[in-house]
Amino acid sequence: MRRTVFNEDHEAFRETIRDFIEAEVVPVYDEWFAAGQAPRDFYYKLGELGIFGINVPEEFGGAGLDSHKFEAVLYEETARAGVQFGGSGVHVLLALPYIKMLATDEQKKRYLPKFATGEEMWAIAMTEPGTGSDLAGMKTTAKPSADGTHYVLNGAKTFITGGVHADKVIVCARTAAPTAEDRRHGISLFAVDTRSEGYSVGRKLDKLGLRTSDTAELAFVDVQVPVEDLLGEENKGFSYLGHNLASERWGIAFGAYAQAKAAVRFAKQYVQERTVFGKPVAHFQNTKFELAACQAEVDAAEAVADRATEALDAGELTPAEAASAKLFCTEVAHRVIDRCLQLHGGYGYMNEYPIARLYADNRVNRIYGGTSEIMKTIIAKDMGL
Repeated sequence: MRRTVFNEDHEAFRETIRDFIEAEVVPVYDEWFAAGQAPRDFYYKLGELGIFGINVPEEFGGAGLDSHKFEAVLYEETARAGVQFGGSGVHVLLALPYIKMLATDEQKKRYLPKFATGEEMWAIAMTEPGTGSDLAGMKTTAKPSADGTHYVLNGAKTFITGGVHADKVIVCARTAAPTAEDRRHGISLFAVDTRSEGYSVGRKLDKLGLRTSDTAELAFVDVQVPVEDLLGEENKGFSYLGHNLASERWGIAFGAYAQAKAAVRFAKQYVQERTVFGKPVAHFQNTKFELAACQAEVDAAEAVADRATEALDAGELTPAEAASAKLFCTEVAHRVIDRCLQLHGGYGYMNEYPIARLYADNRVNRIYGGTSEIMKTIIAKDMGL
């Protein structure tokens, strides 16, 4: 089917990214996989390429674009090559919207130039041990100092993607107790410098998939956060978090679709090359039927992902639409990748084949950014149920 979501600029960007991946990522990706993270200097290369600055305003060193379509191209090209750009996705997809939405002009002058170059990598710390999707139950606190110059941060976070290499972390913390009427009251957001005394990175978590993205536990013991690094207004953090969930869920949806599309590509190539009983695996009717069914599902997911992309760029993607796109695309990817791995036989279970890594990477899509069950709840509520 002919797509209309991308123009010539996006396709030129695609060629640049494809060449970059082939030259800078593919030759060393096995080393990253074994190490469990991309090297820190790789992010400087992404900064030099301009990837981090696409949506950064021009006055702060970026391209000043207001579109997620270049991110969409990145999802497709990394999936196509069977690689990832470490934990850098959080830097752009999650952290940047909060900076653009909440930071003062003074804060943007301090944050964004180094953000665009990769000199300062950002992460966001919401989840805590024992809270999961229940952000209102967070225990991390940020109490004002006696002289009013800073907040004192105490607590712990877990599952923080980009947490090992991060230079700045947007930390969600309680600045006031919840009320009987509203458990979500009292949460604030802070831009925390990871070099601060009392800030520490705990375990780099050993994940099933997404092996090259550094995911860590963080701890804060009497960390002093200057009042100048409060993002937005005090106690309104929960509403800010909800504001950006649509774009986060779009990213997961589009990434899942891209993974499903890549899985079909990997399987098609494999069955054409692999022979059994003297014939290519692609010769057998079951193979043709399986891949045809997978392609049909990918076509549907592409249409959903593209529609969500257009709505997001137009500022019209609703929480329910984002939840629907995430639910559909992640469930499609789950089915398609599983079937494509099956077509690889035993080799599909070996990490040297991209389909195996893709299988593991894809599993988290139905968990983070809100589980599939949470997505169904949001959709049902929108239906009036």
